[in-house]
Amino acid sequence: QVQLAESGGGLVQPGGSLRLSCIAPGWIFSIYTMGWYRQAPGKQRELVARISRSGTTTYANSVQGRFTISTDNANNTVYLQMNSLKPDDTAVYYCNAHKSVFPDLWGQGTQVTVSS
Repeated sequence: QVQLAESGGGLVQPGGSLRLSCIAPGWIFSIYTMGWYRQAPGKQRELVARISRSGTTTYANSVQGRFTISTDNANNTVYLQMNSLKPDDTAVYYCNAHKSVFPDLWGQGTQVTVSS
């Protein structure tokens, strides 16, 4: 069972910041597109941000300009820097590894709660 290990969730006030981290096995990190999804209660899981092996990034419209996805290739880690957080950002955030033809890989999820 391939494991993607997430960390960094928690409770933060509106307007605050959090950084999520996800460590993947080296062979996954080197060939898969890495990304972050989130799922709020009663809603479908949605793409938040994705970064290709070439460094091309994609963001959901709702987080554009507030969230930044990046990688540390030396440590097989993908980050999601979340700034100007809003209550609507409250969700369980999942690390994802994607490669066409193969099944997607998922982390266990980390809770992010934005509340005063």
